[in-house]
Amino acid sequence: MQKIGTWLQRLIEMLMAAMLSVMVISVFVNVALRYVAGTGIASSEELSRLLFVWLVCLGAILASAENRHLGFDLVQSRLPARGQQVCAWIARALMVYPLWLLIEGSVEQVKVGVGIFSPVMGYPLALAAASVLVMAVAMLVLLVADGVRALKGRKPAADAGGEQS
Repeated sequence: MQKIGTWLQRLIEMLMAAMLSVMVISVFVNVALRYVAGTGIASSEELSRLLFVWLVCLGAILASAENRHLGFDLVQSRLPARGQQVCAWIARALMVYPLWLLIEGSVEQVKVGVGIFSPVMGYPLALAAASVLVMAVAMLVLLVADGVRALKGRKPAADAGGEQS
């Protein structure tokens, strides 16, 4: 299971690097063409916007997997071990509802976006909304896996791999 997680993490990192590279090249070429030739590539902005949305959502998945999201543990870190466990379970429980709302909302946005297309490139807007759906589902899976590890008495991945900020 650990190998699958590491493999998925590397895949996401490679996808993010590729997306960032395409964004940089696309914007650079567009700016250069506007400066030199007085014209540009119309789809450059739309492509960059779509890739940026996916980049943010994939980054949020990685941050969640590595426990790199903003956290405030001033009180929790001063509690005894049992108190820290209780706080961790409360935090997990509180995270489920917003993630569920994100999943519900993004499913609706994907449904709406299937029939609506971007003005320049013509891709279905569901493609952008799908990034939030992928992010929310992945974060919920990570949250459940973290809870299962805690129930089995193993150190949660968030505590093992990342630091609280």
